[in-house]
Order: sequence, then C-alpha cells, then structure tokens
Amino acid sequence: MKKKIGLISLTLALLGSSLFISSCSKEDSNLVTPKTYAKVLVAHASPNAPAVDLLIDDNKVNSTGLGFPIYTGYLEVESGARNVKINPTGTLTTVINATLDIEKDVNYTIFAVDSVSKISAIVLTDDLTAPASGKAHVRFVHLSPDAPAVDIAVASSGAVVFGNKKFKEYTSFTPLDAGDYMLDVRVAGTSTVALVLPKITLEAGKIYTVFAKGFLTGTGVQALGAQIIVNK
Repeated sequence: MKKKIGLISLTLALLGSSLFISSCSKEDSNLVTPKTYAKVLVAHASPNAPAVDLLIDDNKVNSTGLGFPIYTGYLEVESGARNVKINPTGTLTTVINATLDIEKDVNYTIFAVDSVSKISAIVLTDDLTAPASGKAHVRFVHLSPDAPAVDIAVASSGAVVFGNKKFKEYTSFTPLDAGDYMLDVRVAGTSTVALVLPKITLEAGKIYTVFAKGFLTGTGVQALGAQIIVNK
C-alpha cells in the first residue's frame, strides 16, 4: 500500500510539474511585445538633387527613383529607433543618414531639402485630425533655398493666410473654408508678388500641405513654384 501511495504521489508531482512548465511557457509567449507602427511620408524637395532611393534600416522601400518634387504616400514603419538613409537612385552613396525615434500611431512627413550640396532632412509631425464640417486643413512649408521670407495671401483681397515664413519654416495645419483659392506668394510684409499660384481647390474634410519649391532664380523644373501634398 505504501508503494502505491508513493507511486501516486510521484505521478501527481510529475503531472503538476508538467502543468507548471506548460503554464510558464504560455505566460512567456504572452510576454512577447507586439510590433507597433507609425506612418511616414517622404517628399523630395531638393531642387537640383537627382532622383533618390529611400532606405529604412537599410531596406529600400521605393520601387522606382523618387524625383523632385514627387512624394510617396504614407508608408507603414515599425516604431522605435529607425535608421533612414537617402541615396541617389541606384547608388550606395548616402546623402542623408539619420536615426529617428518613430513613435507608434504617429504620422510623419520627411522632406529632403536645400540644394544638393547642402541637402538635409526636415521631419514634421502630421496632425491628421478630421477638419470640421465644410473645412479643409492646410499647412505651408517654405522649401525654396534662395527665396526670402514670404507671405501667402489671397490674390483677390490681399488677406494673408500664412505670414512671414523663412526657408525651412512651416505652419501648423490651419482650417480654411472649402472652395477654390487663387493665392499669391509675396515678399513678407510687402505687396510684392514673387509667385502667383495656380488655382487651388480645397475639398471639405481633406488635409493638405503646400510647400514652396525650386529656386527663386531657377528655370524649368527648378523654377520657383509650389507643390501640394494631399495628406488625407
């Protein structure tokens, strides 16, 4: 009888150990932190730089070269410390190399800016909160290297929408009534028009970034102009 009791006790002990190990294994598997992501949009805003490739942690994410002044859609990127490189398309030459702290569930725009000899990156956080009814949200970014500080004004009334922004400066997203706009780019604080923008149609509920591009003294594709990004 003692032998049987001992055998039963040993069996229960082994069974308990097995259940404990199994339980620990399940708990350990539950401790694996799920991956989290952010969204990143990249815009080529360096007027005289060639088309580029975008590498995140040394993995190229664009299938064709990104030329001036083209931009990607939002790319899903794992959050955390991410290395971002920009290389002239098809080369191993890195012209921008930065490690960015990417926060989960945050939206970013990365601009490659300035002339090719001084190319650098600007990283903006994008607030994609939905506009109020009948409104659009618009942000302005000054990315023309040799242009002075500018105002963006309504052509018909002269009312300044975005005021006194220098190269590499930008505004927050601003609510504007949906509709068609004719805008002037003016030398800040004056009525001197540096550039008349083509008609811009702002749709209700949409979010836009308008950036000044090119050189004040540029010609052709490098001439002073504006590019519109539809963020959402």
